Amino acid sequence: MPRLAKASLVCSIKHGSRCMKKISLEYKINEPVTVDQFIELMASSTLGARRPVDDRECIEGMISNSNLVISAWSEGSLVGIARSITDFHYACYLSDLAVSERYQKCGIGKQLQILTQQQLGSRCKLILIAAPAANDYYDHIGFTNNPRCWVLDRHSSI
Repeated sequence: MPRLAKASLVCSIKHGSRCMKKISLEYKINEPVTVDQFIELMASSTLGARRPVDDRECIEGMISNSNLVISAWSEGSLVGIARSITDFHYACYLSDLAVSERYQKCGIGKQLQILTQQQLGSRCKLILIAAPAANDYYDHIGFTNNPRCWVLDRHSSI
């Protein structure tokens, strides 16, 4: 059964002509997310440009084959997600970390990572590939850069 944690925060989000709005968030662990919700979040974040949002079958597989999903919800809408694949003991690959641009700069992405790490065993490392615009972000929250990552593109073969 999905678990949740509630949080209220005040941050600068675009809300009509006003800049400040108090928002209530629910963080949920392994809450089901639909293909449409996931695509909508990708489109409203900077991650949509680097994900196959036009390939519903691929998106469905991405969601259904993830074994750790932490999501952030505001007023029933998905506003953030940390989608991971893990063995819970040695390594966790955080494949997608997305926050709707309207909700960015509120600490939601950091909280999604904190909650992800809390679900893992104490010796499990968290691994991710940073989006180009976010590459400098991870150092200040404790990640170390690893230049030894290699990627075989979707349409390439060994």
